[in-house]
Amino acid sequence: MSSKENTAISQLLALLEARYALRVLWALRDGHPQTFRLLQDSVGGITPNTLNTRIKELREAGLLGHGSDGYCLTLAGQDLLKRLSDLQAFASKWQVAQVHRREPAPLPAKVG
Repeated sequence: MSSKENTAISQLLALLEARYALRVLWALRDGHPQTFRLLQDSVGGITPNTLNTRIKELREAGLLGHGSDGYCLTLAGQDLLKRLSDLQAFASKWQVAQVHRREPAPLPAKVG
């Protein structure tokens, strides 16, 4: 991977790893615009100040827009979530694997 590609990925990951950034994008994945209050409820647990900050950052990054009906994903935001769509399938498999890891292994049968 080139230095430019590494820089681009680092910048995107820095944006997305900010607290609640992915959850804000994920809350808008169905394509329906949401008002500030509805978006806050959809994300859950986010303060108005933090939501304002994330909205500002995501709008500056071109992933989030605002229209007369509320906040929505831009084409770039939709593209990003499409590329992350396998995340849900992976998360389900991963969660099952985690549960199996925590289950105690069966005791070996006694021979004799």
